[in-house]
Amino acid sequence: RSHEGRVLQGGLPFKALTGETMVFASSASEPDRVLNELDAESQSVSAGPKTGCLECTRRPLLVSLMLSLGVLACVARQGMTLEGGRALSTREHEALHPSHVDDDPNWGCGLLGKIPGISQDGQTSPETQRFVDVLKSTSTFNKVNYWNWNLAPQTLPDGQVEHLSKDFLFIPEQWGPGPVPDAWVRPAGQSPFLDSNGQPCNAEMANIFLGMNEPDIQGSCMGTMMGKCLEPCDDAAVAANDCPAAYLNASLPAVEPNARGMCNCWQHSVATGAGFWPVQGCSAHQPLPDLWNQEEACIDGVISNWKKTAATAWSKGYKYLSAPLMAVDVNYAENFIKKACGCSSPGKCSCTDASCGCPVYLGIHFYAFDCLPEATGSYKTFAKRLREVAKVMENYPFVKGAFVNEVGMLNCAQPSDAHPICVPNSGKYPARSVADHGCPATPELPNGLASFVEQIFEMVISAKTNDGRSIVKGFSWFNVDQDGGTYNLRLFDKHGSINKVGEAYMQACKKWADSNLAIER
Repeated sequence: RSHEGRVLQGGLPFKALTGETMVFASSASEPDRVLNELDAESQSVSAGPKTGCLECTRRPLLVSLMLSLGVLACVARQGMTLEGGRALSTREHEALHPSHVDDDPNWGCGLLGKIPGISQDGQTSPETQRFVDVLKSTSTFNKVNYWNWNLAPQTLPDGQVEHLSKDFLFIPEQWGPGPVPDAWVRPAGQSPFLDSNGQPCNAEMANIFLGMNEPDIQGSCMGTMMGKCLEPCDDAAVAANDCPAAYLNASLPAVEPNARGMCNCWQHSVATGAGFWPVQGCSAHQPLPDLWNQEEACIDGVISNWKKTAATAWSKGYKYLSAPLMAVDVNYAENFIKKACGCSSPGKCSCTDASCGCPVYLGIHFYAFDCLPEATGSYKTFAKRLREVAKVMENYPFVKGAFVNEVGMLNCAQPSDAHPICVPNSGKYPARSVADHGCPATPELPNGLASFVEQIFEMVISAKTNDGRSIVKGFSWFNVDQDGGTYNLRLFDKHGSINKVGEAYMQACKKWADSNLAIER
């Protein structure tokens, strides 16, 4: 799996996982001073000796601090506010979320990744607007939801900037298990707001805040060790100089981790999910995938940090929270809800809204393999996950449904015990052998990835709880090109025109919206 936003927000997960103390300046001159000091330190990191794994994992924080303190400097200079640590009054909170607004919204079809044809000031090309108009019609808010594993739109590793128009809702996420820095959270409902470059973004900040990313699996270090490096180096590996570095640029020559499958993933690369990293207060090297079997202090620490993040979100006007975004294990999310909402048994919880940190949405990711969704059992897996979400919704009626906000096809054979994470180009239909690096036409997918999109939405449309509620409340296609093990999943071609997969996405989204409208009537 791959998350292109991870590079510029890279320090956030490391900060969150190591408990690094954050210091925010109160004036424009102070960030400039701190940025200069951090820049000097960051330049000395690669040349200096590595003294221990924990210290090494803190180093990428410098990049994120430089970016984020720069944003705060822009805030001071441009006169815009991030609301600081001030909590909203009850009247302000109600103004952001009036009671007459639908309390069970459908967030519709969304996007992630680079969208062509939108300028910094929100001007949109006719072709992109045609695409946006269809997607926004699928949402209760009449806007396209967009997220990027971060707290605001940003610059991507290739230098492209995520630009959004007034037709978008940006949905923020705290990637790791640590508490989100208060000053980085933009108020819900704000438009325009500052992006991660300190520039005004014309989208509206959504009133839902997403939980950490894929804590339920180890994941992998991305780039040159994708699917091979499954753990960060521990202190012993660093001390023995047995900690080869991974690089995010997958076009560089492939390299191998050490004999224990460990690597330096903090200096030049990033991990696919929070489950890859150590967590302060937990004794296990990778505690998150098996969190519910860790020591109580570890579990309580993760939940306590989430409560702090939730309190910040609530104070900034966020009405809804999601559980952590799951790669595979819906039961993990149910356990999280039990803890966060103070549930003693199904349906018996001490609090059921964001004011106490209780998530009312699940988040799941889904990928098929090797352009063979039938042969690899991928469709059956997706159906099983939807049934598991339905069970959570039935046991805890305050849970409104699921965001399925990463969906795509992985360019690899189905995982095995030998290769539990996707090793690119290891399957029957390697992307490197296809002209556009997507799925070719096959008996299972006669129209390539367009066929996959159509079938997935048939399953989304039919997925209901026993009491007739729709299970999927938001959907985002993984709109990237061969990022971290995927095929080319872009919805636009290199000229900015909607491609065949994009057209299929539009049609499937409209069909989903029409089915929801029919139910409401």
